Amino acid sequence: MASFIPRALLHVTGGKYFKTSEGSQLITGRGCSQSLKGIFTIMMQLPRASRVFRGKQLKSKPLVNGVQAGKTLSMCKPVNESLGARFLKLKWKKLDRLASQVGGAKTIFCKLFGDGKAENTFWLDSSSVEQRRARFSFMGGKSGTLWKQITFKMSDKRCWVHASDIKAKSGGYLSIEDAKGFVESKFLEDGFLDFLDKELRSFGYEKKDYEELPFDFCGGYVGFMGYGLKAECGMASNCHESQTPDACFFFVDNMVVIDHRTDDVYILSIHENAYPESTSGQALNSKNKSWLDETEEKLLRLKTAATIKLKEKNSESDVPTPQELGFHAEKSKDQYMKDVERCLNFIKDGESYELCLTTQMRKKTGDIDSLGLYLSLREKNPAPYAAWLNFSKENLSICCSSPERFLQLDGNGTLEAKPIKGTVARGLNPVEDEQLKSQLQHSEKDQAENLMIVDLLRNDLGRVCEPGSVHVPRLMEVESYATVHTLVSTIRGEKCANLTPIDCVRAAFPGGSMTGAPKLRSIEILDSLENCARGVYSGSIGFFSYNQTFDLNIVIRTVVIHEGEASVGAGGAIVSLSKPEDEYDEMILKTRAPVKTVMEFQRKSSVHE
Repeated sequence: MASFIPRALLHVTGGKYFKTSEGSQLITGRGCSQSLKGIFTIMMQLPRASRVFRGKQLKSKPLVNGVQAGKTLSMCKPVNESLGARFLKLKWKKLDRLASQVGGAKTIFCKLFGDGKAENTFWLDSSSVEQRRARFSFMGGKSGTLWKQITFKMSDKRCWVHASDIKAKSGGYLSIEDAKGFVESKFLEDGFLDFLDKELRSFGYEKKDYEELPFDFCGGYVGFMGYGLKAECGMASNCHESQTPDACFFFVDNMVVIDHRTDDVYILSIHENAYPESTSGQALNSKNKSWLDETEEKLLRLKTAATIKLKEKNSESDVPTPQELGFHAEKSKDQYMKDVERCLNFIKDGESYELCLTTQMRKKTGDIDSLGLYLSLREKNPAPYAAWLNFSKENLSICCSSPERFLQLDGNGTLEAKPIKGTVARGLNPVEDEQLKSQLQHSEKDQAENLMIVDLLRNDLGRVCEPGSVHVPRLMEVESYATVHTLVSTIRGEKCANLTPIDCVRAAFPGGSMTGAPKLRSIEILDSLENCARGVYSGSIGFFSYNQTFDLNIVIRTVVIHEGEASVGAGGAIVSLSKPEDEYDEMILKTRAPVKTVMEFQRKSSVHE
């Protein structure tokens, strides 16, 4: 597959030609956001669909809800017997304006699912919901009869192969543990994403069960895909083996949902039926009445007044580096800066336009209270796509405070990506803060980084979206968080009807903001420069709902606790305007919130022991 060359690539130092090993582009532009937006709009064209997906679209393939293209959609997706399918029935209750009365999302999670070490629990946590950001939080644990955990580890064939041969090299080992503790293991020759695709296509359901719900996730798979799954998405094979699983998901049949806009709380439960029923989703039956009723009773017993602890905001004027806080880096400062120079040489030689170079910080933690750590992180660095995951058998906890959406497919078939490129620290006072925000908005380097990734994602979405539907409703807007300002764009398109959710993920994974452009060649270069696997970092956390929707983040600003060690990944996009010292400082800035949280939490924990 040929690598993508951005049509709207902007070099902001006077309008120059970029010659590459794969072609050439004429680039023009000015160093201000308004002219960037105008040029981008004029140059916008739908990218050609890749040969892989174009061929698939020409086939007469059933839609995910079981009907052929052009036919009337059924309100009920029939069971696909060839896939060992099951018909799922959803039951739910709505508790009006309850969340704040019982203490909010944190209290609800801790009281319902946080006992002990909160083993085998999840929390897709919209801890920052303002300014058109995420609205809902989803949480749950091991409770229903349909619950299971699937864990995937790629085979240890780590070698360089051509992208066209990658499918034969991307197999791995899958472990499935059910609600009773029985474990089945098998080798997946076609890889994890093919397995997940078949799982999602096997579900039968009725739309009326969930059509009154204001959110898309009604039950299904929750977990993460590691960066290494790029080997199943047409990218080069991995040259480093991840210490953590390459993918790990729960099948969630019982969960609690919080609507942060309305303060409503929903409790949902799904069970398996041989045939569709005539009852509506909000009705109950004996199979899952117990869990719904018990959960409702627990919620209503919680204290009606939340105890809110206000903490002083710490000054960031003199923040120690990760090394000073006890973390050790996979690369020294000198080595990281040398790698930035190597990236600049690759860019100068036309091998890439942008390279997202990363590294990892690590620290031994022992038996740390990982849920307590996450609660501290979400307080210090709230984010719209935050998440908590615990997989007890893997000795793995993920504390994520990501501000970035990788890709969402909603119930209307709309795909949305929200890449972040461009980050600056918050100011110490309102005047300085506004100055830094303005500098980011008008930074030529950050504009160039962001626009290249926007064009890359337009291409990725164009592979799986209806012709003419890919558009950019918001280009390079500043979003502000507790510790940083970021430059964010939004790309949307309408999914081709005969493609599945996994087709969409394959077309865009890993997220372009974590690779660079063109993606294939950039990933090959990065694999040669980075000296360890990214693992969970740079991958995605989120859900795949049984009703064929999904929402996935980009794993950044995250602490991964595995086998008694904490790791924090960070990096930055290298473009022709980059300076090695500045790139190192930006990488350190991105580690600040998670690294400092780990150290402060450990210090407080040792005091209380």
